[in-house]
Amino acid sequence: MRKLTRKVRSVSTLFFSYSHVDEDLRDQLEVHLSALKRQGLISSWHDRRIAAGSEFAAQIDQHLDSADLILLLVSPNFIASDYCYDLEMTRAMEKHRNGEARVIPVILRPCDWHELPFGKLQAIPKDGKAIKTWPDIDEAFLDVVRAIKIALQSVRVNTIAVPATAAVPEAFSSATPVIRSSNLRVRKKFTDLDKDRFRHEGFEYIAKFFEGSLQELATRNPNLDQTFRRINTNQFSAAVYLDGDKVCQGSASISGGVMGGNSIEYAMTDDARFGGMNEAVSVKADDQMLYFEPLGMQSYGRHKEKFTFQGAAEFFWGLFIQPLQP
Repeated sequence: MRKLTRKVRSVSTLFFSYSHVDEDLRDQLEVHLSALKRQGLISSWHDRRIAAGSEFAAQIDQHLDSADLILLLVSPNFIASDYCYDLEMTRAMEKHRNGEARVIPVILRPCDWHELPFGKLQAIPKDGKAIKTWPDIDEAFLDVVRAIKIALQSVRVNTIAVPATAAVPEAFSSATPVIRSSNLRVRKKFTDLDKDRFRHEGFEYIAKFFEGSLQELATRNPNLDQTFRRINTNQFSAAVYLDGDKVCQGSASISGGVMGGNSIEYAMTDDARFGGMNEAVSVKADDQMLYFEPLGMQSYGRHKEKFTFQGAAEFFWGLFIQPLQP
Protein backbone atom coordinates (compact mmCIF):
# COMPACT_ATOMS: atom_id res chain seq x y z
CA MET A 1 0.00 0.00 0.00
CA ARG A 2 1.31 3.45 -0.92
CA LYS A 3 2.25 5.55 2.06
CA LEU A 4 1.92 9.28 2.39
CA THR A 5 3.92 11.65 4.55
CA ARG A 6 1.40 13.64 6.51
CA LYS A 7 2.27 16.58 8.75
CA VAL A 8 0.26 16.67 11.92
CA ARG A 9 0.68 19.79 13.96
CA SER A 10 -0.23 18.92 17.52
CA VAL A 11 -1.59 21.53 19.87
CA SER A 12 1.19 22.66 22.20
CA THR A 13 0.43 21.89 25.82
CA LEU A 14 1.19 24.66 28.28
CA PHE A 15 1.67 23.93 32.00
CA PHE A 16 1.33 26.60 34.70
CA SER A 17 3.60 26.18 37.72
CA TYR A 18 2.48 28.78 40.26
CA SER A 19 1.66 29.54 43.87
CA HIS A 20 -2.03 29.68 44.73
CA VAL A 21 -1.39 33.11 46.24
CA ASP A 22 -0.92 34.29 42.64
CA GLU A 23 -4.03 32.61 41.28
CA ASP A 24 -5.63 35.92 40.25
CA LEU A 25 -2.62 36.79 38.09
CA ARG A 26 -2.61 33.30 36.57
CA ASP A 27 -6.30 33.74 35.71
CA GLN A 28 -5.60 37.05 33.99
CA LEU A 29 -2.75 35.55 32.00
CA GLU A 30 -4.99 32.72 30.86
CA VAL A 31 -7.54 35.26 29.62
CA HIS A 32 -4.83 36.98 27.57
CA LEU A 33 -3.84 33.60 26.08
CA SER A 34 -7.36 33.13 24.68
CA ALA A 35 -6.37 34.20 21.15
CA LEU A 36 -3.72 31.46 20.98
CA LYS A 37 -6.27 28.93 22.22
CA ARG A 38 -8.85 30.01 19.64
CA GLN A 39 -6.24 29.58 16.90
CA GLY A 40 -5.66 26.03 18.07
CA LEU A 41 -2.04 26.72 18.97
CA ILE A 42 -2.14 25.87 22.67
CA SER A 43 -4.08 24.14 25.37
CA SER A 44 -3.29 24.94 28.99
CA TRP A 45 -3.37 23.05 32.25
CA HIS A 46 -3.00 23.91 35.93
CA ASP A 47 -3.86 22.13 39.14
CA ARG A 48 -7.30 23.69 39.48
CA ARG A 49 -8.36 21.35 36.67
CA ILE A 50 -7.77 18.22 38.72
CA ALA A 51 -11.05 16.34 38.89
CA ALA A 52 -12.57 15.48 42.23
CA GLY A 53 -11.32 12.13 43.47
CA SER A 54 -8.16 12.18 41.34
CA GLU A 55 -4.75 11.70 42.88
CA PHE A 56 -3.33 15.22 43.14
CA ALA A 57 0.41 14.55 42.75
CA ALA A 58 -0.04 11.95 40.01
CA GLN A 59 -2.14 14.35 37.93
CA ILE A 60 0.43 17.11 38.23
CA ASP A 61 3.28 14.76 37.33
CA GLN A 62 1.39 13.47 34.30
CA HIS A 63 0.66 16.90 32.87
CA LEU A 64 4.07 18.29 33.73
CA ASP A 65 5.77 15.38 31.96
CA SER A 66 3.62 15.80 28.82
CA ALA A 67 3.91 19.60 28.58
CA ASP A 68 5.62 21.31 25.65
CA LEU A 69 5.85 24.71 27.36
CA ILE A 70 6.18 25.17 31.13
CA LEU A 71 5.50 28.61 32.54
CA LEU A 72 7.08 29.29 35.92
CA LEU A 73 4.96 32.08 37.40
CA VAL A 74 7.64 33.58 39.61
CA SER A 75 6.90 35.50 42.79
CA PRO A 76 8.13 35.49 46.40
CA ASN A 77 5.45 32.90 47.17
CA PHE A 78 6.50 30.69 44.25
CA ILE A 79 10.08 30.69 45.52
CA ALA A 80 8.92 30.01 49.10
CA SER A 81 6.70 27.09 48.05
CA ASP A 82 8.45 23.74 48.54
CA TYR A 83 6.12 22.09 46.01
CA CYS A 84 6.58 24.75 43.31
CA TYR A 85 10.32 25.14 43.79
CA ASP A 86 11.60 21.71 44.84
CA LEU A 87 9.28 19.53 42.78
CA GLU A 88 7.72 21.35 39.82
CA MET A 89 10.58 23.72 39.03
CA THR A 90 13.25 21.03 39.47
CA ARG A 91 11.43 18.64 37.12
CA ALA A 92 10.75 21.46 34.64
CA MET A 93 14.42 22.42 34.47
CA GLU A 94 15.37 18.75 33.94
CA LYS A 95 12.98 18.56 30.98
CA HIS A 96 14.37 21.85 29.65
CA ARG A 97 17.97 20.60 29.81
CA ASN A 98 16.98 17.36 28.06
CA GLY A 99 15.19 19.23 25.28
CA GLU A 100 11.85 17.68 26.26
CA ALA A 101 10.11 20.98 26.97
CA ARG A 102 10.76 24.69 26.98
CA VAL A 103 10.70 26.49 30.34
CA ILE A 104 9.78 30.18 30.42
CA PRO A 105 9.95 32.18 33.67
CA VAL A 106 7.13 34.73 33.89
CA ILE A 107 7.97 37.26 36.60
CA LEU A 108 4.73 38.18 38.36
CA ARG A 109 5.96 40.17 41.34
CA PRO A 110 9.33 41.62 42.35
CA CYS A 111 11.59 39.04 43.99
CA ASP A 112 15.22 37.86 44.05
CA TRP A 113 15.19 35.26 41.26
CA HIS A 114 18.25 35.98 39.08
CA GLU A 115 20.63 33.53 40.81
CA LEU A 116 18.14 30.65 41.00
CA PRO A 117 18.35 27.66 38.61
CA PHE A 118 16.01 29.32 36.09
CA GLY A 119 17.76 32.70 36.42
CA LYS A 120 19.83 32.15 33.27
CA LEU A 121 16.75 31.63 31.11
CA GLN A 122 15.19 34.49 29.19
CA ALA A 123 12.45 35.73 31.50
CA ILE A 124 9.32 37.61 30.47
CA PRO A 125 7.85 40.23 30.36
CA LYS A 126 10.56 42.30 28.66
CA ASP A 127 13.78 42.57 30.68
CA GLY A 128 12.26 40.39 33.40
CA LYS A 129 10.29 43.38 34.71
CA ALA A 130 7.64 42.05 37.10
CA ILE A 131 4.09 42.24 35.77
CA LYS A 132 2.84 44.02 38.90
CA THR A 133 5.31 46.88 38.34
CA TRP A 134 4.14 47.73 34.82
CA PRO A 135 2.12 50.93 34.58
CA ASP A 136 -0.59 49.14 32.55
CA ILE A 137 -1.02 45.50 33.55
CA ASP A 138 -2.71 44.62 30.25
CA GLU A 139 0.40 45.75 28.37
CA ALA A 140 2.50 43.50 30.59
CA PHE A 141 0.35 40.47 29.82
CA LEU A 142 0.36 41.34 26.11
CA ASP A 143 4.16 41.34 26.19
CA VAL A 144 4.07 37.89 27.81
CA VAL A 145 1.66 36.53 25.19
CA ARG A 146 3.81 37.83 22.34
CA ALA A 147 6.88 36.14 23.81
CA ILE A 148 4.99 32.85 24.20
CA LYS A 149 3.80 33.12 20.61
CA ILE A 150 7.42 33.40 19.46
CA ALA A 151 8.41 30.44 21.65
CA LEU A 152 5.71 28.33 20.00
CA GLN A 153 7.61 28.57 16.72
CA SER A 154 10.25 26.26 18.17
CA VAL A 155 7.69 23.58 19.03
CA ARG A 156 8.19 20.53 16.83
CA VAL A 157 5.89 19.79 13.87
CA ASN A 158 5.52 16.03 13.75
CA THR A 159 5.91 14.26 10.40
CA ILE A 160 4.19 10.87 10.38
CA ALA A 161 4.25 8.23 7.63
CA VAL A 162 0.77 6.68 7.40
CA PRO A 163 -1.06 4.57 4.82
CA ALA A 164 -3.08 6.64 2.36
CA THR A 165 -6.30 5.03 3.53
CA ALA A 166 -5.50 5.06 7.22
CA ALA A 167 -6.71 7.51 9.78
CA VAL A 168 -4.41 9.22 12.23
CA PRO A 169 -3.90 6.74 15.10
CA GLU A 170 -5.74 7.14 18.38
CA ALA A 171 -2.45 8.02 20.10
CA PHE A 172 -2.37 11.35 18.29
CA SER A 173 -5.79 12.39 19.47
CA SER A 174 -5.89 15.39 21.81
CA ALA A 175 -8.54 13.67 23.95
CA THR A 176 -7.73 13.25 27.63
CA PRO A 177 -9.30 10.97 30.26
CA VAL A 178 -11.03 13.96 31.82
CA ILE A 179 -12.79 16.24 29.32
CA ARG A 180 -13.62 19.67 30.62
CA SER A 181 -13.76 23.30 29.57
CA SER A 182 -10.80 25.64 30.00
CA ASN A 183 -13.31 28.39 30.77
CA LEU A 184 -13.49 27.93 34.54
CA ARG A 185 -12.81 31.49 35.59
CA VAL A 186 -15.28 32.78 38.17
CA ARG A 187 -16.12 36.44 38.58
CA LYS A 188 -14.64 37.91 41.73
CA LYS A 189 -16.56 40.35 43.87
CA PHE A 190 -14.77 43.32 45.44
CA THR A 191 -16.34 44.99 48.45
CA ASP A 192 -16.24 48.67 49.37
CA LEU A 193 -13.65 47.73 51.99
CA ASP A 194 -11.45 46.14 49.29
CA LYS A 195 -11.72 49.28 47.17
CA ASP A 196 -11.00 51.63 50.06
CA ARG A 197 -7.93 49.64 51.06
CA PHE A 198 -6.73 49.60 47.46
CA ARG A 199 -7.12 53.38 47.21
CA HIS A 200 -5.30 54.09 50.47
CA GLU A 201 -2.50 51.61 49.75
CA GLY A 202 -2.17 53.11 46.28
CA PHE A 203 -1.93 56.61 47.72
CA GLU A 204 0.82 55.55 50.12
CA TYR A 205 2.73 54.04 47.21
CA ILE A 206 2.37 57.24 45.16
CA ALA A 207 3.56 59.37 48.08
CA LYS A 208 6.66 57.22 48.61
CA PHE A 209 7.25 57.16 44.86
CA PHE A 210 7.26 60.98 44.70
CA GLU A 211 9.47 61.32 47.76
CA GLY A 212 12.06 58.86 46.43
CA SER A 213 11.96 60.28 42.90
CA LEU A 214 12.46 63.84 44.15
CA GLN A 215 15.48 62.84 46.21
CA GLU A 216 17.08 61.04 43.26
CA LEU A 217 16.28 63.95 40.92
CA ALA A 218 18.09 66.40 43.20
CA THR A 219 21.03 64.00 43.65
CA ARG A 220 21.54 63.73 39.90
CA ASN A 221 21.09 67.45 39.22
CA PRO A 222 23.06 69.74 41.59
CA ASN A 223 21.26 72.85 40.30
CA LEU A 224 17.91 71.46 41.44
CA ASP A 225 16.38 71.57 44.91
CA GLN A 226 13.20 69.82 45.99
CA THR A 227 10.64 69.78 48.73
CA PHE A 228 8.24 67.04 49.73
CA ARG A 229 5.67 67.73 52.43
CA ARG A 230 3.25 65.25 53.94
CA ILE A 231 0.41 67.63 54.81
CA ASN A 232 -1.64 64.90 56.52
CA THR A 233 -2.35 61.20 56.09
CA ASN A 234 -4.47 61.92 53.02
CA GLN A 235 -2.44 64.60 51.22
CA PHE A 236 1.08 65.49 50.14
CA SER A 237 2.67 68.25 48.10
CA ALA A 238 5.90 68.48 46.12
CA ALA A 239 7.98 71.11 44.34
CA VAL A 240 11.23 71.38 42.37
CA TYR A 241 13.37 74.53 42.19
CA LEU A 242 15.82 75.33 39.40
CA ASP A 243 18.47 77.75 40.71
CA GLY A 244 15.97 78.80 43.36
CA ASP A 245 13.00 79.31 41.02
CA LYS A 246 10.02 76.96 41.38
CA VAL A 247 9.55 75.06 38.11
CA CYS A 248 7.51 72.00 39.12
CA GLN A 249 4.75 71.75 41.68
CA GLY A 250 1.96 69.36 42.49
CA SER A 251 -0.11 67.73 45.19
CA ALA A 252 -2.19 64.59 45.58
CA SER A 253 -5.11 63.89 47.83
CA ILE A 254 -7.56 61.14 48.77
CA SER A 255 -9.84 63.44 50.68
CA GLY A 256 -12.73 62.93 48.29
CA GLY A 257 -12.83 66.43 46.87
CA VAL A 258 -14.20 66.92 43.37
CA MET A 259 -14.29 63.29 42.20
CA GLY A 260 -15.77 61.71 45.31
CA GLY A 261 -14.65 58.91 47.59
CA ASN A 262 -13.16 56.37 45.21
CA SER A 263 -10.44 58.49 43.63
CA ILE A 264 -7.02 60.02 44.14
CA GLU A 265 -6.90 63.58 42.85
CA TYR A 266 -3.89 65.47 41.54
CA ALA A 267 -3.46 69.25 41.35
CA MET A 268 -0.68 71.08 39.56
CA THR A 269 0.06 73.21 42.60
CA ASP A 270 1.72 72.68 45.97
CA ASP A 271 -0.71 75.07 47.64
CA ALA A 272 -2.97 72.99 49.86
CA ARG A 273 -5.57 75.79 49.83
CA PHE A 274 -6.22 75.30 46.10
CA GLY A 275 -9.05 72.85 46.68
CA GLY A 276 -9.27 71.77 43.04
CA MET A 277 -7.76 69.17 40.78
CA ASN A 278 -6.32 68.84 37.29
CA GLU A 279 -6.29 65.04 37.00
CA ALA A 280 -7.45 61.99 38.92
CA VAL A 281 -7.40 58.21 39.02
CA SER A 282 -10.43 56.24 40.20
CA VAL A 283 -10.61 52.76 41.68
CA LYS A 284 -12.24 50.37 39.21
CA ALA A 285 -12.75 46.61 39.13
CA ASP A 286 -13.18 44.03 36.41
CA ASP A 287 -14.09 40.42 37.06
CA GLN A 288 -10.59 39.58 38.34
CA MET A 289 -8.82 42.57 39.84
CA LEU A 290 -8.86 46.11 41.18
CA TYR A 291 -7.03 48.84 39.26
CA PHE A 292 -6.82 52.62 38.83
CA GLU A 293 -8.40 54.23 35.77
CA PRO A 294 -7.23 57.75 34.82
CA LEU A 295 -9.78 60.48 34.28
CA GLY A 296 -7.86 61.66 31.20
CA MET A 297 -8.24 65.42 31.57
CA GLN A 298 -4.58 66.02 30.70
CA SER A 299 -4.11 63.03 28.37
CA TYR A 300 -7.44 61.81 27.01
CA GLY A 301 -5.96 58.88 25.11
CA ARG A 302 -5.08 57.16 28.40
CA HIS A 303 -8.48 57.37 30.05
CA LYS A 304 -9.24 53.63 29.74
CA GLU A 305 -5.87 52.25 30.83
CA LYS A 306 -5.70 49.90 33.82
CA PHE A 307 -3.08 51.29 36.17
CA THR A 308 -1.26 49.42 38.90
CA PHE A 309 0.11 51.43 41.86
CA GLN A 310 3.25 51.96 39.79
CA GLY A 311 1.22 53.07 36.78
CA ALA A 312 -0.76 55.65 38.75
CA ALA A 313 2.43 57.00 40.34
CA GLU A 314 4.16 57.31 36.95
CA PHE A 315 1.05 58.99 35.54
CA PHE A 316 1.06 61.75 38.17
CA TRP A 317 4.85 62.05 38.12
CA GLY A 318 4.76 62.58 34.35
CA LEU A 319 2.46 65.57 34.86
CA PHE A 320 4.63 66.89 37.67
CA ILE A 321 8.01 66.73 35.92
CA GLN A 322 6.78 67.85 32.50
CA PRO A 323 8.07 71.47 32.85
CA LEU A 324 11.62 70.12 33.15
CA GLN A 325 11.39 67.94 30.06
CA PRO A 326 11.28 68.70 26.32
